[in-house]
Formats: sequence, structure tokens, C-alpha cells
Amino acid sequence: MSKIDLRKRFDIPLIEKLDKTFHSFSFLERIAFLIFSFLLVSSTISILWKINNYISTEIPVEGGKITEGIIGFPRFINPVLAISDADRDLSILVYSGLMKATPDGRIIKDIAKSYEISEDGLTYTFKIRDDAVFHDGEPVKADDILLTIQKSHDSVIKSPKRAAWDGVQVEKIGEKEVRFILKQPYSPFLENTTLGILPKHIWSTIDSEQFVFSRFNIEPIGSGPYKIKSIKSDSAGISEYYILEPFDNYSLGKPFISEIETRFYSNEEELNKAYEKGSITSMNTISSLIADELKKDGKRVETYPLPRIFAVFLNQNQAQIFTNKEVRQALDIATDKEYIVKEILNNYGEVAETPIPPGSIKLKTIDRNKAFQDAKAKTNAAIDVLEKNGWKLSKDKNIRTKKVGKKIESLEFTMATSNVPELKKTAQLIQNMWAKIGVKVNLQFFETSNLNQDIIRPRKYDALLFGEIVGRDMDLFAFWHSSQRNDPGLNIASYTNIKTDKILEGIRKMSNEKEKYKKYIDFIEEVKKDTPAIFLYSPDFVYTVPKNLKGFELGVVTTSAERFLDVNNWYINTQKVWNIFVQ
Repeated sequence: MSKIDLRKRFDIPLIEKLDKTFHSFSFLERIAFLIFSFLLVSSTISILWKINNYISTEIPVEGGKITEGIIGFPRFINPVLAISDADRDLSILVYSGLMKATPDGRIIKDIAKSYEISEDGLTYTFKIRDDAVFHDGEPVKADDILLTIQKSHDSVIKSPKRAAWDGVQVEKIGEKEVRFILKQPYSPFLENTTLGILPKHIWSTIDSEQFVFSRFNIEPIGSGPYKIKSIKSDSAGISEYYILEPFDNYSLGKPFISEIETRFYSNEEELNKAYEKGSITSMNTISSLIADELKKDGKRVETYPLPRIFAVFLNQNQAQIFTNKEVRQALDIATDKEYIVKEILNNYGEVAETPIPPGSIKLKTIDRNKAFQDAKAKTNAAIDVLEKNGWKLSKDKNIRTKKVGKKIESLEFTMATSNVPELKKTAQLIQNMWAKIGVKVNLQFFETSNLNQDIIRPRKYDALLFGEIVGRDMDLFAFWHSSQRNDPGLNIASYTNIKTDKILEGIRKMSNEKEKYKKYIDFIEEVKKDTPAIFLYSPDFVYTVPKNLKGFELGVVTTSAERFLDVNNWYINTQKVWNIFVQ
């Protein structure tokens, strides 16, 4: 059929005729025609756009990259051994447990297909998902669960998770089914089962003595949302960065973000410089001053209260001076905690007076620190306590001494902490506060990894400025029971008290929250009498993320690593699809 025939068939005017008609218009008519045509076309497009938006939905699609800056260097990317922030960050990305926590505080199934709890609360039975596999393709089985718990129990390995599994027996029922048997009911037990699972086919050949030296601690294989793609280390073998890619067969669905790169830095200063240069797109555990500057620059800064307590823990086993109760009490009274929260945290946190995070329990007790309204009053009250107990200023007026038998004891000791700016500044403030009452404090600063390994674990400190992660279940057993005084226990004050031991043991058996709270108050009052630590503050978690990151929910976090709880739901790239195609 010819062009002429087509035009006739559909009654389409000739281009020449249209052109002739247009040129027959006057100048003003032509302008009016063009404006009308433009408005008609633009209106049509606008209407079609609105209709499309109405009937379509923006959905996440794969793609995008995040470069995360982390303070510290990974040594044990292993859920059984992880103790530093770097270790925990990578462990939560690489490994998955039977259950997992969510940002809204729930505990949901991960590689568990189902679970049952007996009426007496002593037996927990789990079935493992049929499609649960490790990054190397091997299926997750009951034997993997058993090996992980066995390694957590192992006294040679000294896992920081050991206390959580004391008194727990695990049995294999079938290839995909396990049973946990408790000696007594423990209501937060489900959270124990969020522990990442180790693959038996890799770890069974590595004995306990070699467990901490295995290359799989830095080249991990788990079943979590991300797997290791590549690792870059310097000439000394120190990790510079890890590149992770999504695990296609992750039990809760393949993540959207195509690549997560984690870069490691010695301190906050280096971390912040990297962020300013654009080497990283996100960073966490930054100081409040940096957070404020970032907010002023229009950066996206997320915050949430942490169930974490920072304190000066007094090691009476190492420093004899702390066996004097009046010394411990005077140090507590002389510490202006409100000033520390304002000056150091810039009010990104709250004053802590007990081992329990503020707001967890409504206390009826009046704290002696709050009995004095200003810093001068606190200083004078602390001096009064010391002088009444025979501690006199030396001739040079710098330090207090006391004659005990034939010995002259001096109020002088060393306080260790991390070289993180927040803790360094806190230590210096405390040093000045205590100097005013005649106490000389020598400060020692360590890289975080060295502090954990060389100072905390062997308990080689007089006093330690450090933080304890209390957690969402508020189980204080590992931090304050006398059985946990030595590594891998977390009782870093080396606190011993038969009464508090019994209270903590009793709380673990309780399911009634009101009864637990009553016992916690008893515990707090007993600890405050003894003053094994000078409680300081509970900080907010501060996290800087890219503005284009979606699906991110900070929610309830107990450690900085838990910012990744829902990492499989994060996304950057999107596309529009009609609603009829969205399931």
C-alpha cells in the first residue's frame, strides 16, 4: 500500500497542507497556536505522569555500595571469639544464628524453620531450615549447632560467650533438629540462640589450642547475609579493608546492596579524616562533637540510646588502695558526672549511677552523688570522707597519705583506657576532679584491640575506664557474679559479694518481670554500698549513613554491630513498577 493510500485510509492531512495552514496564520496567531500546543502536550504528559505514579510503586533493586569506616582491626571474625567492635561488625554480616534480633526489639527465626518451648521453660527444640546453607554451599545441620556451643563452652578457648551457655545441654535429634535443655528456666534464652553458627566441616579439624590461630578467624565462612569477596592487608598482615558481597542463599533473602566495604582505622581522628576525604560513606561510634559538626553540614546522623554503662572499674586484686571503702566512696562523690555528660557527650547520653542503664528501672534510692548540688560541694564532701578516715595531705599538698601499720599508703594509682577521644577526655577530666581531693591518677592509653587483649583479659590494671554492654535482656550475671572475675568472664571490677551472687542467680530463674525488677533494686543497693566501680554515663549510639540509603532502621541496638541487624533490607537503587506486578 502506498503512502498516499495510507493517508487516505486514515484521513491524515498532508504535511504540506498543515504547513500551508500554519503559515496562513498571522504572527500573533502562530504564537498563540504554539503556546496552546505546548500547554496541551505538557498537560497531557503531567496527567500521564500522575496516573503512572498513582498506579505504580517504587521498589528496591540490587545495586549500590557502602563503604563503612570502623575503629580497630579485626582479629576474630568469629561469633565465639569476637570481642572488639571490628570483630563483631564483620561477624554479624558474615554469620547467622538460629534466631536473630530485629531493630524493633523482637527475636525472629533466621536459619531456624520452627521452634518449640516446653511448658516448664526448660526445653527448647529447633528445626533448621531445609534450604539453610553456608557460603561454600554446604548445608547447615544440627552438628554445626553442637560444635558451635561446644566451642563456646570450651575452657581452653575462653569464649566471651561462655557464661551464656553455662548449664545448657544441647542434643542432636536429627540432621536438621536440635534440643537445648536448661537446668532452670531462663526467659531471655532465645537471645542466646542468635549466636552465629560455625560450620563443622571447617572447624572440627582445628583443636582447641589452635582455635584462636586459625586463618578462618580472618577468612570466615558463615551463613549470614554477606560473604567475603576479597581482603587487603598491609605488609605486616594488618587488615586494611574487607569487601563483602551478598549471599544469594541467605535464609531471609538476598540483600540488595551489591557491595559493602569495611575499612579500618586506629582512632577516631583517622576515621573522621577518611570521611572528610570521601574514602568512606558511613561511620559509627563517633564523638558528640563530630556528630554536631556533621549535622551542621547537613549530613545524615542517626542516634539511639545504648544499653551500655561506662565506668571506672576498681581492681582491688591489683591495687591495694581500693580495699579501703572510704577511698572508693570519696572517688564516687568527687566525680561530677553531670559535667562529664555535658562536656564529653554534649548531652548525647545520660548520667549513670548504677550498673543498669538509666531508665531501665525506676529507682527509689537517693544517690549520694546527687546529694551535692555543685562541683565544689562534691569536692568538699569527698575531702571530708577522706579526712575523717585519716587521709591527710602530704607536705607538698599534692597527694593524701595514711599510715597503715608501719607502712605509709598514698592515694596514687594508674587508670587504663582506650585512646578513643571520648574516653581520653573523660579520663583527663576525672584525673583533674580527683586531683582536687588529693588523689594522683596516672593515665595509660591503649589501642582498643591491645587494651582488650593485653590489659583487660589478664586484668593488668589498677583502675579501668571502660564500657559494659548490658544488652536488651539486662542479664548482669556475666558482669558482676564472682564466678566471672577471670577471663573470659566479664567481671572487670573483680567484684565478689555472696549476697549479690545469690540475687543474680535468682534473677536468672525468674520469668515475672515485676519480681525481677524488685531483685534488681536489691542488687543495685548492695552494689552502691560496696562501690566496686565509679559509674559515669550511658551514651547514645551515633551513626552517620549516606543520605541515599533506604530501608535502614536503627531501632534497639545493644552493640554498634547491631546497626546491621536488618542489613538485608537496606537498599540504594530503586525502580518504579505498576502495583499489579507487586506481590
